[in-house]
Amino acid sequence: MKVFRGFQHAGVARSSAVTIGNFDGVHRGHQAMLALLRSEAAQRGVPSCVLTFEPHPRDYFAQLHQQPDMAPARVGTLRDKLVDLAKCGVDQTVVLPFDAQLAGQSAQTFIGQVLIQGLGAQYVLVGDDFRFGKQRAGDYALLDTAGEQQGFDVARMNSYEVHGLRVSSSAVREALGQGRMADVARLLGRPYCISGHVVHGRKLGRTLGFKTLNLRFSHWKPAAGGIFVVLVHGLTQQPLQGVANLGVRPSLDPNDVNGGRVLLETHCLDWPDHLGPEGAYGKIIRVELLHKLHDELKYDGLDALTRGIHKDCDDARAWLKAWTGTGTGALPISRI
Repeated sequence: MKVFRGFQHAGVARSSAVTIGNFDGVHRGHQAMLALLRSEAAQRGVPSCVLTFEPHPRDYFAQLHQQPDMAPARVGTLRDKLVDLAKCGVDQTVVLPFDAQLAGQSAQTFIGQVLIQGLGAQYVLVGDDFRFGKQRAGDYALLDTAGEQQGFDVARMNSYEVHGLRVSSSAVREALGQGRMADVARLLGRPYCISGHVVHGRKLGRTLGFKTLNLRFSHWKPAAGGIFVVLVHGLTQQPLQGVANLGVRPSLDPNDVNGGRVLLETHCLDWPDHLGPEGAYGKIIRVELLHKLHDELKYDGLDALTRGIHKDCDDARAWLKAWTGTGTGALPISRI
C-alpha cells in the first residue's frame, strides 16, 4: 500500500475509488466498507484509496477551543491504522493534515479540490453518518448531487452490526475503556494490539527484576489503560507471553526519560536468552492485549511496586494457563 501525506504528490493515483473517514481502529464495519471499496475499484479498473485525517478533526477542535474533553480517546495510532488498512488490501492511503485551512474549507470546495482534482474520484463510498466541510455542512445528499453533476458515483454504506450491536469506533472505545477485551476483539475481528519500535526507557524495570519492552503510544488519550495480559509478536517465531502496563506510570517520577508520555511497558514472562538484555531495542514488535487485570495503581514506594508486579505476573500466568487449557504456554491458533 502506498501512503501519502496530502494529495499533491506525483505518485498519487490520478483516478481512484475513494472512501473517507478517520478509521480509528479499522473495525469490522470499516473492513466491510473496504471490501466493498476494493470490489468497486476493481470493476472500474482504478486503485482503491482511503482518505483519512491526522490529527482527528475532534482533536483539532479540542485544541482550538482549549477543551481537551472534546477529543475522543484514540483506539489506535496512525502507524497501526496504516498497517491495518494495508492488511485490508487498500492500494493507497492519503493522510490529510486536519488544520485551520481544511476546517474552514466549504463542502463544495472539498469536493472540487480534494475529491475531483486531487484524487480523480470515480466512485466515493461513505458511511451513513458522514458529514464534511466547514461546520459539517456537507452530507450524503449534497455529495450525491455533486456526483450526478460532475460524473462520479456515490454510495452510502449502512451501519454494520454484530449480534445486534452496531460496530463503530465509539463502541470499540467504550469496550476498551471498560476493559472488555473479548468484546473489543469481536468488534475488531482480531485481538486489540499496539505496535511500534522498542524504545529506551528509564531502565528501572531491570533493576527491579522486570525488564520491559517500551512502546510509545503517540496520542495523549488512549482508549485503553491499565495492566493487561499480552502476547508479544516480532522477537521470536512464537509469540511471547507477558504482562503490560499501558498508561503514564503513576508510581514513577513524571520527569523521567519519557517525560510522562503514554507508554506501553511490557514484561515478558520468559525472556529468551538469545536476545540478551539489549536484543529488542529498535525492533518493531506487535503487542496483543488479551485480558485486563486492573487499572493502573499508584504504589507507595518501589517495594510495594515490586510486590504489585510480582502479583500481576502470577495472575497473568494463571489467566494464560486457563486460556490455553494447558500448562505449556502453547497457544492454539484458533484462539489468537
